[in-house]
Amino acid sequence: MIEKTRVLGLFHGLDECQGLWLGNPHPDTIKKYCESLGFPDFETIRVFLGDNCRWLMGEEYSYRDPEGRTLFEAFLQGKQRPLEHCDSIREIEQYPWPDPGFLRFEALKEALMKQRSYVRFSGMWTPFFHLLADLFGMEQYFINMHLKPAIVQAATEKVVDFYLEANRRCLEECGEEIDVFFFGNDFGTQLDLLISPEMFQKFVLPYLKKIVELAKSHGLPVMLHSCGAIAKVIPILIDIGIDALHPLQARARGMDAETLAKNFRGKLTFVGGVDTQDLLVNGSPDDVRREVLRLRKTFKERYIVSPSHEAVLPNVPFENIEAMAKAAFEPL
Repeated sequence: MIEKTRVLGLFHGLDECQGLWLGNPHPDTIKKYCESLGFPDFETIRVFLGDNCRWLMGEEYSYRDPEGRTLFEAFLQGKQRPLEHCDSIREIEQYPWPDPGFLRFEALKEALMKQRSYVRFSGMWTPFFHLLADLFGMEQYFINMHLKPAIVQAATEKVVDFYLEANRRCLEECGEEIDVFFFGNDFGTQLDLLISPEMFQKFVLPYLKKIVELAKSHGLPVMLHSCGAIAKVIPILIDIGIDALHPLQARARGMDAETLAKNFRGKLTFVGGVDTQDLLVNGSPDDVRREVLRLRKTFKERYIVSPSHEAVLPNVPFENIEAMAKAAFEPL
């Protein structure tokens, strides 16, 4: 296996080597692979294939709600679109937002310590854009950006303030065990951004910047997950300090390897790009091998081979995952 320090160097722009992250496959995929191949768990598969990275999402370990809810359930209060008809900032203020006092990070720290041999992605997932779409309903959220901007701003501040405090506590307790701060918000469709660049700069960018600044204050490189066609805002993301971009949705407009490498090589670490929409589902192992080698030659330095969506589904044959992994370390 490639030394951890060399793989981590890719996120700091300090080195050039091969890296691999198998993503975070769907539970049904893990069950299928383990049962068909006789592996006891997916961690064994990761070791077998030489996966350099591990992702431990803060939300999965840290929120101890007295009613037994997950953090996402606590945000929604067991309802669908609970803020859909909200007409005043007072309603936002009175909404029962989750309490940072219910956060505990002992389990996350223990899990991170067990993975010290690998590059560890962690922090709170911080999907504020998703949560606001769930709270208002996606259509109403976007309409409110134009018709009720003050309400959107107030709700965004509540969600992001919670996550800033959550990440502050997380990084204070676990920061020494985290190698890359990793958080995610999907901003794109197959063809374009979900909202205009103008709305992105007004309702998203200032909050992204606060989250990045917090992680940077702890000396961590920052990786953003965003599916879809987000090429229009990549320069802005670089400007606010994003070091790595995942998952590079290969078939989304403007997200092909050639375009990304031409415009952003040397400015970002690229993580992903191995197409999960068609190639890994329908291609042969030889097809996968050739594509991985092509991606490595195109991106050159600062590239981690990984699927173009981390939640690999059961329709992806294990043989193609294995071919991807082997090609990640094959000499060019």
